[in-house]
Amino acid sequence: MEFLPAYEFRQCVEKYQGNYKVKSFSCWDQFLSMAFAQLTYRESLRDIQTCLRAAKQKTYHMGIRGKISRNTLAHANQVRDWRIYADFAQELIKQARELYAGDSFGMELDQTIYALDATTIDLCLSLFPWATFRKRKGAVKLHTLLDLRGDIPTIAFITNGKVHEVNVLDKIPIEAGAIYIMDRGYLDYARLYNLHQSAAYFVTRAKSNFSFHRLYSQMVNKSTGLQCDQIVTLHGYYSKKDYPERLRRIAYYDTTQKKRLVFLTNNCTLPALAVTELYRKRWQIELFFKWIKQHLRIKAFYGTSENAVKTQIWIAISIYVLVAIIKKQLKLKQSLYTILQILSITLFEKMPLLQALTEMDVKHQCAVTDNQLNLFN
Repeated sequence: MEFLPAYEFRQCVEKYQGNYKVKSFSCWDQFLSMAFAQLTYRESLRDIQTCLRAAKQKTYHMGIRGKISRNTLAHANQVRDWRIYADFAQELIKQARELYAGDSFGMELDQTIYALDATTIDLCLSLFPWATFRKRKGAVKLHTLLDLRGDIPTIAFITNGKVHEVNVLDKIPIEAGAIYIMDRGYLDYARLYNLHQSAAYFVTRAKSNFSFHRLYSQMVNKSTGLQCDQIVTLHGYYSKKDYPERLRRIAYYDTTQKKRLVFLTNNCTLPALAVTELYRKRWQIELFFKWIKQHLRIKAFYGTSENAVKTQIWIAISIYVLVAIIKKQLKLKQSLYTILQILSITLFEKMPLLQALTEMDVKHQCAVTDNQLNLFN
């Protein structure tokens, strides 16, 4: 927990008056309790209460000053503003992105590369009536913009299941010069043109009914799998009205999947094969969603209110980013999964974190002073 910026956390709490009229169980106690639940994969609020009360002597030294109670924690998750933990997660994300800014993601590009996608978290509609999705099914969607350098989620939005993915393009801040990789669900020409006008680039896939007018073609090496590299304009009144500029259309045949893929981009300087490889890197956001669903607690929730669900998801994201920060600052070679597994069984051990996460034997030696007199001489 020493890797957490405590001053920034207090600022987030004061911004939303999280500790207003709170006597014993502060927002910091709530965050630590929920972080403990994420790191050790606790099943319920009663499970959290039982485990933390069993280690009462150690929880005080870990920073939890309030009395751990199931009702108190449930009330805190329901009442205290989830934006406290969303803003704090952004502070951790800012710190992590600075640490991973120089990392490579498999391609030598100077631009920042983002992957944009969403994952659906199924919920019971009778317990979560606010999370409307279908007639007899509830769900929330976690929309994430992932920085491929370090796989750090830069922006996340939590909505009910009915909100379509393409609407998130209206909310994300557009960074000039960056490249945004998206699947076909984000193919909206008006929103893509907004990206183009903001001096940003996008790479996406064309739909099967894509209608276009070819202006000219460029040479490609067909032995690499490339089939064509064309400059096109959209065909159709409304499509051309939404995106009046030229587009680049690249067709590629994937021999492993035996599938023909057609990509659309507004970047005309990158080699055609690099564009196809960029889209392949979009798979990292799918792996990110799979990782947090498997190793963090975001599929089963401790509360049924919207505030409780968003609080739990944002604290889970904070723990993911915190583990990434620890890995970078301690220069660890283990994967995030390995670090998380070690932390889950050593949370209350009194040992240096580096020793717990590596095979290094850290010994504390007492300094011997030369001017100390010997009593028995």
